[in-house]
Amino acid sequence: MNPGPRLELVAIEGIGAVRPGDDLGRLLAEALRARGPAPREGDVIAVAQKIVSKSENRYVRLDSVTPTARAIELAARCDKDPRLVQVILGETREVLRTAPGVLVVEDLRGLVLANAGVDRSNVDQDGGGERVLLLPADPDASAARIRARLKEAAGVDVGVLVNDSLGRAWRLGTVGAAIGVSGLPGLLDRRGEADLQGRRLEITEVGYADELAAAASAVMGQAAEGRPAVLIRGAAWPRREGSARELQRPRAKDLFR
Repeated sequence: MNPGPRLELVAIEGIGAVRPGDDLGRLLAEALRARGPAPREGDVIAVAQKIVSKSENRYVRLDSVTPTARAIELAARCDKDPRLVQVILGETREVLRTAPGVLVVEDLRGLVLANAGVDRSNVDQDGGGERVLLLPADPDASAARIRARLKEAAGVDVGVLVNDSLGRAWRLGTVGAAIGVSGLPGLLDRRGEADLQGRRLEITEVGYADELAAAASAVMGQAAEGRPAVLIRGAAWPRREGSARELQRPRAKDLFR
């Protein structure tokens, strides 16, 4: 009996607490070697943004921040700590929306998201004053570094996603999304292919890396699960270099701002 196409997702256990300067590719390879599964060509490793940011020391202490008049004004509108808002502004190209509890921006990487990705949850504190965590400065480059170290340590070339949870303009709830990609497509252009009736597809582009990231996010969890990396097996991805930037809608095609 042919079971048909199959996608497997397995949490990578045993990574432990990640600290600034840690070699994530080596940590992942060691965890896979100790507990499995052994990675294969064609696998994809999804890594939570938070441990990438921690390894890259993307911490900011709030007591080191002096808010500007702009940050104080925005903080009053969205009911946030002015120091936090100042950190957010430092990661922002453009403020798009504000409301009580909400500050939506286009960040320095071109992502449209709440708070420029600046986060307080699951951020370890060291007793030196509250600190927050920023997104990686260049998530695609982060994914490429992790992929290169995994290949060196495990001897297998896999795809790598840096995974974060993003909100959506017209639906409630966050969904896993790829903010960094290496070794696989971000976007799959299927225009020109035929559907089941032989009709030529005219507009179909698939956010492939986001689909995998959302599946991985369901395994990682969002709170205290402690599963920051997932091995994905069975994804039929074309072998080419890609990036998360492929998934960003150009401003000229943005109908919603």
